[in-house]
Amino acid sequence: MPVSAVIFDVGGVVRESALPILREFERSHGLPSEFISLVVGKALTRANGPQQRLEKGEILLDEFCRVFDGEFSTQGHSLSTAEVMLEMSRNMRERPVVLNAVDRLRKAGIKVAALTNTWKTGESESEEQAALKARFDLYVESCAEGLRKPDPALLKRVCELLETNADEIAYLDELGKNLKPAAKLGMTTIKVEAIDTALAELTALTSISFEPGEEGDE
Repeated sequence: MPVSAVIFDVGGVVRESALPILREFERSHGLPSEFISLVVGKALTRANGPQQRLEKGEILLDEFCRVFDGEFSTQGHSLSTAEVMLEMSRNMRERPVVLNAVDRLRKAGIKVAALTNTWKTGESESEEQAALKARFDLYVESCAEGLRKPDPALLKRVCELLETNADEIAYLDELGKNLKPAAKLGMTTIKVEAIDTALAELTALTSISFEPGEEGDE
């Protein structure tokens, strides 16, 4: 089936990946390499742990930070979860090349959605975030749906909102675990490691060029 809709993950695709930011945070704070990822990974193995509850909108960011400070301490290092989250927020910059691709896809008549595991802060939405959302036909946040990736129910919900069958959708995500259920539903999946390579794969699927130097570039 030809691609009639594209879903972009936000962190790691539309925005820079958090992983290098976390590695630098660990280095600058004298923590073992991949310590934060290890603690997060262990927490995610528990059914409905703090991160799952945060990203399903069951708790706010402040409560999550208080709880997760304890997770870090239990693993032998005291650090501020709020400081980690702030560091990511400051440095996960938008990728102009991806926003350009979003614009070109929409101009060509292809529906474009963003799908992100994110959280409620209890504060008003920033102008920057509102502007990002406006770039897409659909912007789906886990905390608003009460579901988080990689739950197939969330992917089915996106299909419903796009009014598009799964086999007509291409989905780009940084994490393979998020792509597996999408592939089972029939979506064409692209794992984003190098963004240029991922966009080249998307060009092959859509016949739309995302090369720089053409009209519509950021």
